[in-house]
Amino acid sequence: MKDIPVVHAAARTIGGVAVGSIGLGAMPLSVEGRPDEDQAMATIHAALDAGVRLIDTADSYHWHAGEAGHNERLIARALAAYGRGSEEVLVATKGGRGRPGDGAWTVNGDPRHLRRAAEASAARLGVEAIGLYQLHKPDPAVPFADSVGALRDLADAGTIRMAGLSNVDREQIGIAQEILGPYLVSVQNRFSPAHQSTRDTLDLCTELGLAFLPWSPLGGISLSAVDDPGTGAPTPDSPFHALARARGVSPQQVCLAWHLARSPVVVPIPGARRPASIRDSAAAAGLALSAEEVAGLCL
Repeated sequence: MKDIPVVHAAARTIGGVAVGSIGLGAMPLSVEGRPDEDQAMATIHAALDAGVRLIDTADSYHWHAGEAGHNERLIARALAAYGRGSEEVLVATKGGRGRPGDGAWTVNGDPRHLRRAAEASAARLGVEAIGLYQLHKPDPAVPFADSVGALRDLADAGTIRMAGLSNVDREQIGIAQEILGPYLVSVQNRFSPAHQSTRDTLDLCTELGLAFLPWSPLGGISLSAVDDPGTGAPTPDSPFHALARARGVSPQQVCLAWHLARSPVVVPIPGARRPASIRDSAAAAGLALSAEEVAGLCL
């Protein structure tokens, strides 16, 4: 197995914007099993108190039919209520997916839809320009270059400041870079101890200097909002759990520190439904792993 150089968990940047080492994946605050609004607001505020400066959302993060943008509106209210310091937060939202309300997910990469969706997201977030707008998923019915071209149009028009991709492969990253140029700043793919098939895209992002935002980063350690509970709980005796016991921290902190040690472009976005969860996750920024410890976690 190739040695993985250990990277110090210093503050990270996305397109030159300082965001800290750990972000907040806000999806669990709006989808099935979501908490009440008071708890959701408290969770976002706890993240900000802990130094989180990246919040990831999407127009499709909702539960029931007819409530598209639920998560974006929640974040806008939470930031407004937080007050001073909230202007430093980079809100990254996504377009190109939908939820009809029956638990299913749809995909729509039509450029006209993406332009309308971005404008609607900006209105819900209460901003003139979205800090980071991401194509949520390539649409097999639409040429990928056409969907990415819509992001370029949005950036040129000033509707978005930076662009990102989600659920893409190396070839698609290359196509998008040619179309978007310096507007392209990030890639958000699923990556975790249990899901490492996208390691090649992490390596490419490191090479290109693009931020890599692992979604569901705790897979194999904790269930996420996208996991099927019927698949069974993660194993409690992994190397991550053993190291957590030795260090006196949570397995989640060890997992996030493992992510941070892999590359300086990695900014994990763990989800949270409770203030305590995001406080624990954010503390991973201060957990330095040795080269031996990282090597022992390579599954």
